[in-house]
Amino acid sequence: MSFALIQNYLIHLLTGFGLVGLFVLIYLWLTPFAEIALIRKGCMAPALSFGGTLIGFSFTVASGILHLPDYLTFLAWSGVAMVIQLLAFLVLEKALPEMKQAIESNNVAMGTLIGAVSLSIGLINGACLS
Repeated sequence: MSFALIQNYLIHLLTGFGLVGLFVLIYLWLTPFAEIALIRKGCMAPALSFGGTLIGFSFTVASGILHLPDYLTFLAWSGVAMVIQLLAFLVLEKALPEMKQAIESNNVAMGTLIGAVSLSIGLINGACLS
């Protein structure tokens, strides 16, 4: 195994983790409810919502690593995909004005819906990068 392969692996791995971490920070700041505090209390609704969102964006990052020809292209398109994922949440929030109250009251159906929409957006986003 060459040093260049190991270096490429580490660069993409660390960048992927960094992008997901940045996405999580922005998403948690953007949402009108405190997912982590609610999850710590044992609420399933925010866990389903946040989990679907995390998996959806991670799929997009993974697809970018697999399909984009070079590092800078991967980085740029991952940034675009992050914006799309966040905008999708904002659109969903406008379409479902009861979302905040539903998540805070542990409405599992709402959490599942948000998670499923976020996962769907991530899958489509990822496919567009292939």
